[in-house]
Amino acid sequence: MQDQAIENKLTAARTKLILDKPFLGALVLRLPLQEADPAWCATTGTDAKKFYYNPEFIDALKPAETQFILAHEALHCALSHFARRQHRVKHRWDLACDYAINPILIAEGLTPPPGILNMKAYEGMSAEEIYPLIADNDMSETLDQHLYDKEDQFAEGGQDSSDNPLDHDNQGEKPPKDEDQKTPQEQSGGGSSGDQEKDPEGSGKQEFDENSGGSEAPPPPLDHAEAEELSIQWQQRMAGAAQQAQQAGKLSGVMKRLVDTLLQPNLPWRMLLARYMTAVARDDYSYTRPSTRRGEPAIFPTLKSAEINVLVALDVSGSVSDKELRECLSEINAIKGQMRARITLVACDSDIIEGFPQVFEPWEEVTLPDTVLGGGTTDFSPVFNWISQQDKQPNTVVYFTDAQGAFPIEPNYPVVWLIKGKGAVPWGQRIQLN
Repeated sequence: MQDQAIENKLTAARTKLILDKPFLGALVLRLPLQEADPAWCATTGTDAKKFYYNPEFIDALKPAETQFILAHEALHCALSHFARRQHRVKHRWDLACDYAINPILIAEGLTPPPGILNMKAYEGMSAEEIYPLIADNDMSETLDQHLYDKEDQFAEGGQDSSDNPLDHDNQGEKPPKDEDQKTPQEQSGGGSSGDQEKDPEGSGKQEFDENSGGSEAPPPPLDHAEAEELSIQWQQRMAGAAQQAQQAGKLSGVMKRLVDTLLQPNLPWRMLLARYMTAVARDDYSYTRPSTRRGEPAIFPTLKSAEINVLVALDVSGSVSDKELRECLSEINAIKGQMRARITLVACDSDIIEGFPQVFEPWEEVTLPDTVLGGGTTDFSPVFNWISQQDKQPNTVVYFTDAQGAFPIEPNYPVVWLIKGKGAVPWGQRIQLN
């Protein structure tokens, strides 16, 4: 009867999420509920395929806390934490993933259970950004278990030993904790993700005692192929869940920003910018008849390059640092070296800065003055108004900004926005500075 009551509690929490938070509810539905053996599951966990739970732990949670823990495991999967660790130390990566997820769920209005990891300083940061900020000797524990990944194995050769807080001589064991440093689950005899033993062959799977009273062993960690396939599936699920929630008018701003960020291209901005600018370069074949003095009657196609005009606008309102502006220009110089590009440089905050525009021929290096006055509010209209007053429009405009300003009406020429931060643009090609 108790098992049925626990399952009903989880089902009710899942239904509540579907009604109130349909985006999270749709993700939670993708994880079938699976009762786990308390011998290896002290709280809850996921292998990116199922939601594993300890009945006693679920029984002690309040209904609102149960919703939180369900959504927590689903977000681990939706964010593909199981496929993003790469060389990083598992324990620190697990901490970083929880620090990234929990503030999102709290901002969404969910009630966290006691013992979760949460730091205000990490709000809005990804697990990759949080990871280097976690101390090597941080012995904190995640409330749940990340069953999709195996423990670090130094013999495998893929581990970043320079970043590993564990001693090679101790074969990956952590120093014992004092009794008052242990979590409630450890003090009561339950294990945690950091205490699971490895088998003697080093496969990374948790040991399971068939005589402990449990019915099933813990799931094995994902291999690389499984992780890649599941990552694609979860990304598709997340996109579908977001679309359904938005159609129902129940996709919150918190979740919309999360989805938009995750579904953006992950290619480096330099590669995307180079690809875009190369595409607008007007290289084409010419069939112009050669001079008759050369004595060649045949006409052969010849590749000709026409000069292109690119306007580069820099937001100098103060939201973008001088160092970042110069890094952007350095990349522009590297790209324009591959094509015949005439660069018009404009610095602007609420108006075009005195001394601009500046024009640089294809053979000249684009540079900024030692001092660029600015720091006012941001308005993008002056740059586009200036362009409209010229006899010839540019082939493309590249605007470097944080997108926090007033946008004009979309022009009839291509515009690329190099965006620092998470600002959105109403039109044009957006490239994230990552």
